[in-house]
Amino acid sequence: MEFFRIHKTIPFMRHALVLNIVSVVTFLLAVFFLFHRGLHLSVEFTGGTVMEVAYNQSADVGKVREIVGKLGYTEVQVQSFGKSVQIRLPVKKGATSAQQSAEVMDSLKAADPSVELRSNEFVGPQVGDELTTNGLKALGMVVVGIMIYLALRFEWKFALATVLANLHDVVIILGFFAFFQWEFSLAVLAAVLAVLGYSVNESVVIFDRIRENFRRYRKMSTVEIIDNAITSTISRTIITHGSTQLVVLSMFFFGGPTLHYFALALTIGICFGIYSSAFVAAAIAMWLGVKREDLVKGGPTKRDGGSGDDPNAGAVV
Repeated sequence: MEFFRIHKTIPFMRHALVLNIVSVVTFLLAVFFLFHRGLHLSVEFTGGTVMEVAYNQSADVGKVREIVGKLGYTEVQVQSFGKSVQIRLPVKKGATSAQQSAEVMDSLKAADPSVELRSNEFVGPQVGDELTTNGLKALGMVVVGIMIYLALRFEWKFALATVLANLHDVVIILGFFAFFQWEFSLAVLAAVLAVLGYSVNESVVIFDRIRENFRRYRKMSTVEIIDNAITSTISRTIITHGSTQLVVLSMFFFGGPTLHYFALALTIGICFGIYSSAFVAAAIAMWLGVKREDLVKGGPTKRDGGSGDDPNAGAVV
């Protein structure tokens, strides 16, 4: 499928230094806010009270959330399972888990006397520590796996460039959540890990085209090769990421509070994933000195190209 064709190579790498300076500044700001403000962790990480209540008919999640919110719980998690509702309450100073659940049940019964308490349990902070540790381990394993995959498929310079670009995306997502104090939950952690894989896919497409161009255009410089590769994949990028973003936006606007921050993290990750794959990863690979000999182990060249303005350098998906 071909969305549009670009007949003139766009000189992306001409602005690589300026764009990467912007990236470094954004990255440092994200790190600053992470250490200065920290993440606003959800109940899964900090501990709290988890209640399950049951109604005679399908529960109105919005109404339950409104009732609990009036008690001072600004970001309570409420999930519906048919006639049952699970409520996650953060730790409240000066109140035990039993007192919190009793307070909530009194308010719910005032609105609907048929509501019943099915279960009530306290999630200790030690569970949160374990989730944090496991989350960091998962992130580390993903990074190592990405490096091994790219080093085997391409070359170590591409592997290092991609990992740095992906970590750039992850830290910036976390920086947004720290700056705005959005709630960081397990769903958001899942979104961050998904962004890693998503961003790698975009980098692989561009790097694959760079390797192909090294084989096809013997007389092109490395900068021209990279510019041509990014230009020729623009159509695919717009179609792929545009379609994905439509789905994510539908979750953001219509998925309710449960999917709100999950979709928000994906939106930030998709935008910065495109940016980092095209400008950060490609530029780092260029500065690391990637060259034809790193990717082409002998073999004939299909076409000689003297300039970057190749009429066949269109964007084909």
